Amino acid sequence: MMSPMCQYSATDGLTDDWHFTHLAARATGGAGIVCVEATHVEPRGRITKYCLGLWNDEQRDRLGHIAHFMETQGAVPAIQLGHAGRKASVSRPWEGTLPLSVDEGGWELIGPSAISYSDNTPVPKAMDRDSIGDMISAFRSSARRAREAGFKILELHGGHGYLFHQFLSPLSNRREDEYGGSLENRMRFLLETIDAVRKEWPSDLPLFVRLSVTDWLPGGWDVDDAILLCRQLKLRGDVDLIDCSTGGNDPAQRIPVHPGYQVPFAERIRREVDIPTGAVGLISTPESAEEIIANGRADLVIMGRMMLFDPYWPLHAANALKAKTRPWPVQYERSNIF
Repeated sequence: MMSPMCQYSATDGLTDDWHFTHLAARATGGAGIVCVEATHVEPRGRITKYCLGLWNDEQRDRLGHIAHFMETQGAVPAIQLGHAGRKASVSRPWEGTLPLSVDEGGWELIGPSAISYSDNTPVPKAMDRDSIGDMISAFRSSARRAREAGFKILELHGGHGYLFHQFLSPLSNRREDEYGGSLENRMRFLLETIDAVRKEWPSDLPLFVRLSVTDWLPGGWDVDDAILLCRQLKLRGDVDLIDCSTGGNDPAQRIPVHPGYQVPFAERIRREVDIPTGAVGLISTPESAEEIIANGRADLVIMGRMMLFDPYWPLHAANALKAKTRPWPVQYERSNIF
């Protein structure tokens, strides 16, 4: 699967030719699943003002055109829904990821508690019960639009310090009501959203949840918490795969980055919970991807940077592994001699 990777190139949440070209190339390049980047359920949920949205029908229809083309190329079209919460309203990465002022088009932040992401970012407004209910409804509406657009897999973004993760982690959630405090309470917002989404997303279509399995900080969300959450998801039976990433909720994190550094988290959750998992994180060679699947460490390899570097990485990997079941696009077959 091609990982959902933000392009920061939308206008008013709408896709354009860049998004079509970017996603279509990965579909023709042989990815089994192509996932649209984090697509936000309301304008306040965008990371930047150039991020995608799915809060109106025009956005749905443009995304539907892309989903249809991806499917004609043999890729399963997927989309990730999210909300940035207290990490919203910043400039694009190549512009410094700096907080936007109102004059620059910025907006008020929201989150589970009035705790800023860093010393340099604004304090969000703590969400009340009504705003939590409204947010759950927004996710449900966006899930309906994703279904209408023709997507076949839906992923909820519960990682990287965005809104669901903010509720899950005690570093960002200091609430004293039924959405804070105990692990059971901190999971409530995500679980209630899944319930609402499944009212629109058919049971025969997969629902993934991306989690940051650890905050990489003492006193934060950790792998043991994630396992307890995944056991709940397994028991409920409404989530089909856990996309296992890490970090993103506190700039003080210290991550020991190396090739495959996040694979053990997917492996542990798969083993201890018996729920399908996806492995991510600096997986860059056909052999390393094949090893993960062949040894039962995860059920799906999810690739980001390598798919940006080479849209045809899956086809090249198929050649390297001598796979016979993934044909090249007929228009490109005469190039398949290397």
